[in-house]
Amino acid sequence: MVSYFGAACRAWLPVSQLLSIVMLAASPLSPVHAQAALPEQQAAVTTASPDAIKQREQELEAAREQQRKATELQEKLKAEIAAIGQDRSKLNQQLIDIAGQVRSVETRIADAEARLQPLDGRERDIRASLDSRRAEIIEVLAALQRAGRRTPPALLVRPEDALQSLRTAMLLGAVVPELRGRAEKLATDLGELVALRKTISTERDALARDRDKLKEDQTRLTALVDERQRQQAAAEKDMEAEGTRAIALSKQVDDLQGLIAKMEQDLKSAAKAAATANLQGAPATVNGKPNLEAFKNPARMSPAVAFASAKGLFSYPVNGTKIRDFGGSDGAGGVQKGISLATKAGAQVTSPCDGWVVYAGPFRSYGQLLILNAGGGYHVLIAGMEHISVNIGQFVLTGEPVATMGSTSQVASILATNASQPVLYVEFRKDGTPIDPGPWWAANEGEKVRG
Repeated sequence: MVSYFGAACRAWLPVSQLLSIVMLAASPLSPVHAQAALPEQQAAVTTASPDAIKQREQELEAAREQQRKATELQEKLKAEIAAIGQDRSKLNQQLIDIAGQVRSVETRIADAEARLQPLDGRERDIRASLDSRRAEIIEVLAALQRAGRRTPPALLVRPEDALQSLRTAMLLGAVVPELRGRAEKLATDLGELVALRKTISTERDALARDRDKLKEDQTRLTALVDERQRQQAAAEKDMEAEGTRAIALSKQVDDLQGLIAKMEQDLKSAAKAAATANLQGAPATVNGKPNLEAFKNPARMSPAVAFASAKGLFSYPVNGTKIRDFGGSDGAGGVQKGISLATKAGAQVTSPCDGWVVYAGPFRSYGQLLILNAGGGYHVLIAGMEHISVNIGQFVLTGEPVATMGSTSQVASILATNASQPVLYVEFRKDGTPIDPGPWWAANEGEKVRG
């Protein structure tokens, strides 16, 4: 039987062409891979000057379109910033909204990548299975061709064509009984491959759209952050000198408690922020519960709710996976005093709470360190970012963008294990003592406050 159909196969269609069905079924979606698999076609395209010229023209037009969109976005951003003017509440609300959008798109991208991973794995498995059964596919297709006594349909273009041919032949009873089971198995595998490819294509299209949107949102956020800092600099003309002095003072202490005390005592802007935090007192509650409506006021200059009363309300400052928890081993024989979150490169960092910036800069093994005085004796420490976008003395709101992550871990391994990916370290302190931040994190998305 095998030799018979092998002979039929060779008589009606070259083996190399039949094998190309398997190669096409096993080929990735990327046109780059398809070109790599067919060098003779690639050479043909290269030598065909009209096609090459047309391709270059298309690439040039695409580049011009991207440039046009970038110019339009810049003009739109200028108009938005001009409309905001000196209205601090509008600027804050824009910052919080865009930062929230950035983190939402980051989440969608991470979810899409997680969905694509098993799909890609299943596609590889099916392609490997089909590749290992090349001889069987040749035999079945040869039988179909002989039974039809005609040139087969365009089977060599896509896996969908082979699938359609198999289904048609089985419906017409054109497959001999002993081959029907094998044809059905091939049809099932090809059908799954076709469905997988459609799903993967849809997912990749959505992923590409989200990545484009993320770039646009990040550009808008950068412009708004720059405007915020410009306005802040105008109000605090000696801000740069304060930042330089803060770094100098940080080199005079060895631990975080000493750093906080030094900043809030010796640095003018940090001392002013700390004094303001101590004078504010606890915000009023409604029926003994935090007044969540206060979070909707983007013009506020003091915490919406008392830090001690905000348990169960805060979201993590960055999208990521917790790799170390409070109280666990720090990997060096000690105990973890905060939590460590593994993140994506370039991830957006937002403030988990309202508070005054009392330190922003490098410190010891913490890399870039941000310290917020949240009032009531509470401090929030965030470390491991590549770039901090707020200055000492600023009051920041819950959900306001304060930093961005780098492409690798910026903190010492004692805080972040030996992770090669970016890691954010978060620590809560009460009267100088590290405390478990667990009770403050919201249990689910619906309970979080974002300002």
